[in-house]
Amino acid sequence: MAENLLLAFGLTLMAGLATGIGSILAFFTSTTNTKFLSLALGFSAGVMIYVSMIEIFVKAQDALVSAMGDQMGNWLTVAGFFGGMLLIAMIDKLIPKQGNPHELKKVEDMNSQQNGIKDPALLKMGTFTALAIAIHNFPEGIATFTSALQDPSLGIAIAVAVAIHNIPEGIAVSVPIYFATGDKKRAFKLSFLSGLAEPIGALAAYFILMPYLNDVMFGIIFAGVAGIMVFISLDELLPAAKKFDEAHLSIYGLIAGMAVMAVSLILFI
Repeated sequence: MAENLLLAFGLTLMAGLATGIGSILAFFTSTTNTKFLSLALGFSAGVMIYVSMIEIFVKAQDALVSAMGDQMGNWLTVAGFFGGMLLIAMIDKLIPKQGNPHELKKVEDMNSQQNGIKDPALLKMGTFTALAIAIHNFPEGIATFTSALQDPSLGIAIAVAVAIHNIPEGIAVSVPIYFATGDKKRAFKLSFLSGLAEPIGALAAYFILMPYLNDVMFGIIFAGVAGIMVFISLDELLPAAKKFDEAHLSIYGLIAGMAVMAVSLILFI
């Protein structure tokens, strides 16, 4: 259990701090590799959707049916699943469009808006985007942590998928802050810090949820995690992948993500 706990925290930290990778890419590359980004985001969505519907939802259902009986267990599973979707949808609704992490930016934007340096409005937007992403990442941290705690191989797959989709979010934070200040260090720091919301989510899960973690609590949390990840995939990852799509690469990535997840689940049974 102690080993799983350390692994779960480590995976959540790694996934969250991938925002820093996005920030570095924004500073040290001149163009966005749209083909790779589209494929990677599609792959991440495929992993999340497949693992949520095939593995996490089923585990939640098994735990709740075992604890509460067939009818109540199934109803609680469905309620937890859509409750997770509602939670992340409400978070998105509360974040204005200009600060929403779904509004992705490309590295080329860095060069096209150089005249915006020292612009207080851009600094405000970039800071708000960092805060918005931090809020958005908090439930993802809970999802990654609880999944890794229950099943380390499952947690690794989810952490990788979350890390991939955090990379463009790091770009979304660092680009406007760099426009506004001309300070790469400041832009990187805020981008990096926005990713810390995921390990903070893991800590919240550990200190608040763990003391009450029985079969019913576990089932509801896992059902909610499945809902959160499906919503993120449909609302964020796939639209972002399609935005950069060339020749259906996002769909190929989606199918590849599902296939890799399917094979890995069979191999680690």
